[in-house]
This record gives sequence, C-alpha cells and structure tokens, in this order.
Amino acid sequence: MAAITAKMVADLRAKTDAPMMECKKALTEADGDMDRAEEILRVKLGNKAGKAAARITAEGVVSAAVNGKVGALVEVNCETDFVSKNDAFLAFVKSCAELVAAQNPADVAALSALALEQDGFGPTVEDVRKGLIGKIGENMTIRRFKRWEGANDLACYLHGTRIGVVVEYTGSAEAGKDVAMHVAAMKPVALSSADVPAELIAKERAVAEQKAAESGKPAEIIAKMVDGSVQKYLKEVSLLDQVFVKAADGKQTVAAYLKAAGTAVAGFTLFVVGEGIEKKVDDFAAEVAAQVAAAKGA
Repeated sequence: MAAITAKMVADLRAKTDAPMMECKKALTEADGDMDRAEEILRVKLGNKAGKAAARITAEGVVSAAVNGKVGALVEVNCETDFVSKNDAFLAFVKSCAELVAAQNPADVAALSALALEQDGFGPTVEDVRKGLIGKIGENMTIRRFKRWEGANDLACYLHGTRIGVVVEYTGSAEAGKDVAMHVAAMKPVALSSADVPAELIAKERAVAEQKAAESGKPAEIIAKMVDGSVQKYLKEVSLLDQVFVKAADGKQTVAAYLKAAGTAVAGFTLFVVGEGIEKKVDDFAAEVAAQVAAAKGA
C-alpha cells in the first residue's frame, strides 16, 4: 500500500476542489495513483471534480493575427500574471503572431530564428525573448502556434488575452464570429460527436460504468444507463451538438444556427493560456520551516 502524503492530498484537492477527506479516501483506494483517484472522485462527486481539474493556472498570453483566409494563433507563457500585462511582453507576443501568419515557420524553433527587433533587442525572435527576460526579470517561452491558409474564411475571437479561438468557415462572417465566441464560452473538444477522441470516450464510459454499477440495477438497465451517459457527454462536448449560447429559445443547437445562417464550419482551434501546464505552487509553511532550520544550523 502506497503511503498517502499530505502533499498528495493537497495536490488532488487543488485539481478537483473535493473535500480533503474525500481526496484522502480516493488516494487510499487508488493506492496513490493520482489519475485513478481523480476518476474515483468523479464517480463519487459527479462532474464537479472533472470540471475543476480543467482549471488553468499557468500565466501568459494568447494573441492572433488574421487577415481574410490567412491567420495565426500563438501562445507565449510567462511566470506571473503581472508580466502577462506588461506592454513589452504583449508587443512581443503580437509580433510572434504576425510573423507566424506572414512567414509560415515550421515550428517554434523556426519562429525563434526569424528576424525581429524590439526594445533594443534583436536581430531574431530568440534574441528579443532573451533580452526581455533580462529586462523584465522573468522567464518566458513560446509554447505553441497554429497557422491557417486555405479555401476557408477565418473568424477570430480573443477573450481578453487568456483565450483565443479561430474558426474555419464558409458563409456568414457574423455567424463565424458568433461560433468563435461560442467556442470560447463552451470549450467543445471536437467539431462533431464522431470527432471526439476515443480515449476521452473510453474514460467517460469507465466513469459511467462505475456510477451505474453502484445503482444495483439489472445488467441490461446498467448498459442502457451507461450508453445514455456517453451519448449525453458527446452532445455536451461536440460543437455542432451543443446548445448555441445565443439561442433565443435556449434549445437551438450550433448546427441548427449555422444551417439557418447558411454557414458551414470546417473546424476550430481553441487555445487557453497554460492549458495542461502544472504551475509550481510554493509551500509557504515548508519554506519558512526550512529557513528556520537553516538559521539554527548557522
């Protein structure tokens, strides 16, 4: 049996918002496996734990450069929210997006080698990045980008500097922008149910099976309960099946809205700052204890 430490319990609580004792019980049942413990909490507490686990903690900025059918979406990370509002940092991220759109670099390394002058630093993007690190005193990294150039029009929506969406569409520009705003608000994982990754469906099915098994109902009823839960999940995370956020009747799906607007969406990309990045959380008590111990030893 794995030893369940206070830090493990605290980390699980931070990811799920579940009560401390529930986190400890889940970790004990999972023999210390964090992912398994999170799944156990989802079974016991419903979707609350799953939604809290998706919260983003890393800092940075998402920026876009879109002109007709050519565009780019870029995420650059930094250490603190304070720096994410720094004018020089924001200008650097904006320049990165414009360079990606204009010059189509293959990857972050290629983008870093492109020519750029800013705040007296250069002659490349990488030189500017290093210069700003020295000037501002905080690390910053170009994390990812995506570029488009094709037959579809592009609709872009930035929610502040932390969420960026680009939608590939044909038809109404207003509808394209509306759908981009919808994606930012509802965060679908795929265009349609058929596009939802198999691993996500498998995980949702596993959770549904465990919840249904606790009902004590006959196997054939449990099977129907599981299938119903999975189908509900697919509608919740598929863009075209979601209820449109601006639906007047509260029922119209995105697919129905697009059909009425004579518009088709070929795909979308959603960047959320820090998505999937674990932010370092300082243990203040441990830091103080270490300093006291060091002082005693001096």
